[in-house]
Amino acid sequence: MPIINNRLTQEQYEANFADIHPPFENKTAAQLEASRCLFCYDAPCTKSCPTHIDVPKFIKQIATENIKGSAKTIFSSNIMGAGCSKVCPVEKLCEGSCVFNLLNEPPIPIAKLQRYSTEIAMKENWKLFEHRKAPLGVGVKKVAVVGAGPAGLSCAHLLSREGIDVTIYEKESKGGGLMTYGIAAYKVTPQFCEDEVNYIISLGGIEIKYNQELGKDISLAQLKKEYDAVYLGIGVGVARQLDIPGEKLEGVVDAIKFIYDIRANGYSSVPVGDKVAVIGMGMTAIDAATQAKRLGAKEVTMLYRRTEAEMSCTKHELDIAMLDGCEIIWLAAPKKIKGSAGKVKQLVCSKMKLGEPDASGRRSPVDTGETFSLDVDMVIKAAGQVPFENLVKKSRLDNKNGKIVINDNCATNIKGVFAGGDAVNGGKEVVDAVQAGKDGAAAILKYITRKDAK
Repeated sequence: MPIINNRLTQEQYEANFADIHPPFENKTAAQLEASRCLFCYDAPCTKSCPTHIDVPKFIKQIATENIKGSAKTIFSSNIMGAGCSKVCPVEKLCEGSCVFNLLNEPPIPIAKLQRYSTEIAMKENWKLFEHRKAPLGVGVKKVAVVGAGPAGLSCAHLLSREGIDVTIYEKESKGGGLMTYGIAAYKVTPQFCEDEVNYIISLGGIEIKYNQELGKDISLAQLKKEYDAVYLGIGVGVARQLDIPGEKLEGVVDAIKFIYDIRANGYSSVPVGDKVAVIGMGMTAIDAATQAKRLGAKEVTMLYRRTEAEMSCTKHELDIAMLDGCEIIWLAAPKKIKGSAGKVKQLVCSKMKLGEPDASGRRSPVDTGETFSLDVDMVIKAAGQVPFENLVKKSRLDNKNGKIVINDNCATNIKGVFAGGDAVNGGKEVVDAVQAGKDGAAAILKYITRKDAK
């Protein structure tokens, strides 16, 4: 059972990784769906959006052929509205709140309509915002943003619109963060992510310095000296370890690196096994499992220590994995990985049962003492991510198990240093990170204004 790359033809790769949510075929199709909207007052779809996009307004603008206005409505609330239209779990957010669900009718395809407007805006390179010039006699303020992911880009864009010069320090060679490196390629392509980043910074006043890692190439103390404020949008990225025997065997990989390699190096270059086990049931686990199957794995089995009722991915995402042919084993936890000649051969799992609820509110998995084994040649770890605890502590930031602690104004314990997104909450949706960036920008603007008034 070898782990090899280049299992499929180029045509097969392209078919397997084609856009899972294709856009409207034409303008008429988009307007037809837009015309179904009831344009609710106090709309539940808007309330359920973490960035509070005025959904009825942008859909009404599509219906009246005001596409530029529609795009501006979206981008005013969520500058990553194009990307979010492809990756947001809309079934539990805006579309899940659509009143048509109560009438047993299909909800308005909000994400698809959002994609329609925003992609036209990006394609036409519409300048919907501008970098405000500082008034005469007033010095230009400078802010450093660490991390060119959704939180950092959102923060930078809003600050730039208010006349602040922003420099983003990004440890990778491309911006976009999770969007660029951590999401299945059939949802968003690397090229789309690059185009989105370029569109966001095109208003001016934002410079991205790539291959600049905090704690290695730059320090927090250095940034504090050179800028009026600092925003940390460093995310999370360290894979949670299983802490079981055999974890170091060849063929055991973490999901984040697996997905990263697919996006950075291309489909044919990433090796995959014949029989693959994926540990976990979050969005990252789903993305790893489905892509392993689409890379040519014959069997992919997902294992989760709880039941479907407690899983963190959505039912929609689970359906994607099942339609791809992934098998699911509930109430199973990895106990040991067996190998031969240093390579994975078998995964031994404990059978679990549910006990009392834990701190998350979900019932805790309890080991029954029974085990079973799966013959596998590859194990993908997707049991979650942990914060950059060493970096955070080295920077002397107050934290809780590596998660940066902030107050109601997004401020850390270090004066002039703010934070948000996954680095604070431990990992949520892209749209949550965008809102965190907006909150951070608003807090920084208040801080700089008060600083000037003294």
